[in-house]
Amino acid sequence: MKTPKSSQEARQIGAAEAFIDARMGLGRVAFSLDELTKESGLSTIAAKFQLLRLRGKVVRVSPRQPFYLIVGPEHRSMGAPPATWWLQDYFNWLGRPYYLALQSAASVFGSNPQALQVMQVMTDRPCRTIKAGRIQVRFFVKRGIERTPTQQLAQAAAPLCISTPEATAFDLVRYATSIGGIERAAETIRPLLPGLRARELKRVLTAENETAVAQRLGFVIQAAREKKLAQVIYNWLPEKLTKVPLSPLKGERKNAPIIERWQVLNNSGELKL
Repeated sequence: MKTPKSSQEARQIGAAEAFIDARMGLGRVAFSLDELTKESGLSTIAAKFQLLRLRGKVVRVSPRQPFYLIVGPEHRSMGAPPATWWLQDYFNWLGRPYYLALQSAASVFGSNPQALQVMQVMTDRPCRTIKAGRIQVRFFVKRGIERTPTQQLAQAAAPLCISTPEATAFDLVRYATSIGGIERAAETIRPLLPGLRARELKRVLTAENETAVAQRLGFVIQAAREKKLAQVIYNWLPEKLTKVPLSPLKGERKNAPIIERWQVLNNSGELKL
């Protein structure tokens, strides 16, 4: 004859699923293994076993990290909820800074020149790309990330930190070699320019304090015929400038013109003043 399960064991059957359902009821789509064990009373081994039986309803963000996403019926085809729904919880769990960045941030502000399949996120040290279902998150590293002006994304499904439009433009130039080149960066920046504020642009320049990037950004903005914003950058720059290539990857092309105002070697065939 089988021994009857204790009342504690009986209560623990389906505890992970009950925890997940309660989480979803609160509008949350992410949790850590520690949260599950603490709230359900399950042991780590029992919790992992129950989560394995919930495949399709739960997905792990990484084989090495005990952090899980809840896949609601509306997201089953994607295999995971949108990254914007859980990035804040994920980085709170990591205890690290982050913000939605680059082309992903630009798209929020209305610049969508290229269809972007991967979410771009800035953080303070290297992270492996996350692939959860059809959702992909690529991480970029910035030392001194806490200096970058950010804001909370308005009317988002969950709290989400995003670079300001001005900081987004700066980052697009700084990381141009990683996102398709200076031409792609300029193409993304142009639709942002009408919404950039001179005071906030100056704040970004001072916070980031990278003269070479400011020179390139000044050239890009002047090439887009935004003279007032270009002047803000020119006024911020020191009197003596070191010559920099517009596109660091292309090197010094023969006969490439020097743009004296910015001391930028225009080694891009697409951008002209």
